[in-house]
Amino acid sequence: MMPLADRIRPYSIDEFYGQEHLMGKNKVLRRIMESGNIPNMIFYGPPGVGKTTVANIIAEKSQKKIYKLNASNCSTKDIEKVVKELNSFMGYKGVILYLDEIQNFNKKQQQSLLEYIEDGRITLISSTTENPYFSIYKAILSRSIIFEFKPLQKEDIINGLNRAVNLIKNEDEKFDVTEEALNYISEISSGDMRKSLNILETSYNFKGRGNVVEPEDVEALYQSNMRFDPSGDEHYNILSFLQKSIRGSDENAAIHALARLVKGGDLTSICRRLLVIAAEDIGMAHPQAISVVHSCTSAAKEVGFPEARIILAQAVIYLATLPKSNSAYLAIDSAINDLNTKDCGDIPVYLKDSHYGGAKKLGVKGYKYPHNYENHYVKQQYLPDDIKDTRYYMSQNNKYENALKTYWDKVKK
Repeated sequence: MMPLADRIRPYSIDEFYGQEHLMGKNKVLRRIMESGNIPNMIFYGPPGVGKTTVANIIAEKSQKKIYKLNASNCSTKDIEKVVKELNSFMGYKGVILYLDEIQNFNKKQQQSLLEYIEDGRITLISSTTENPYFSIYKAILSRSIIFEFKPLQKEDIINGLNRAVNLIKNEDEKFDVTEEALNYISEISSGDMRKSLNILETSYNFKGRGNVVEPEDVEALYQSNMRFDPSGDEHYNILSFLQKSIRGSDENAAIHALARLVKGGDLTSICRRLLVIAAEDIGMAHPQAISVVHSCTSAAKEVGFPEARIILAQAVIYLATLPKSNSAYLAIDSAINDLNTKDCGDIPVYLKDSHYGGAKKLGVKGYKYPHNYENHYVKQQYLPDDIKDTRYYMSQNNKYENALKTYWDKVKK
């Protein structure tokens, strides 16, 4: 028997739940579908949110033959095979090639599609779970309209589950599922309709025919498997969420972000990001932060999950509640930008290495040794002549940097 998710797949716009920003009344994708003039398109979004279903509906409504391939297990020969069979598709108003996970095609494979979509032999609808601007060849992007599919709302998931429940009841009239169980499934599905239907189907099979599925039945099967995918865009989105919450000094949002990452199980990426945050966002406001975080992340790696979550939580709260400064981050990026965009000139000759015979003959002399002067400071030029008055480091308004500024203003006056 077909999986439940395939058995209740919508075949018309009116049966489709979710993606209101694209499929709602007068929204752009719906208007394209209703017009019948289908351009090349890229569907971008997480799994189980309707990308394949919408492609099927488009093909049905436009009376085009749809040919489905998955880029993870097909080759350019499979595409060539579709093109060779075009003349056999009698009775259709063209062909849609639905290429799932297009990011798995390399640049050469993606380029092979151009000939067919440019001469109109096929209409390409490709889907990807990864950001298309990073993963798809620019020539394909320029010839396609990109639509972002978002995780489904809880209400959309419940609507889909109710359709599935009715289907199961037609086959097993004694079957039922409590409203609490449906709510629980919708909560743990993370906006993924396919996942919610798979959970419902497995719970039904687990409980047996003629029984009612309760929340505890679902929990028994899925609580230990509720993990976030530690790869792809969503993983990096959550890392970004963590950093921006810490940067914004919201310790509660930062802990929530950490919880999501802990469920993904990628300890290394969490530790790396916390070290970056310590330098980029706390930086000179509290220079000891990077040492503290390094100790915490090293300890977390040593003990591993699940106990590592406690150490990581301490580091996250510590960083979120510290004063903030991005002066180091701004300074290095400004210096790199100068190197990329202008001729900065040679470094002063007296700052060059002089620890070799013949250095003086090459003019390497005149360096003033700061430790020989009061306060271990002597005024001399360090930057190249062309940028000698440039300031990269701009102290920010926090206790530590203010104290440094006060000290050096006094010494350098």
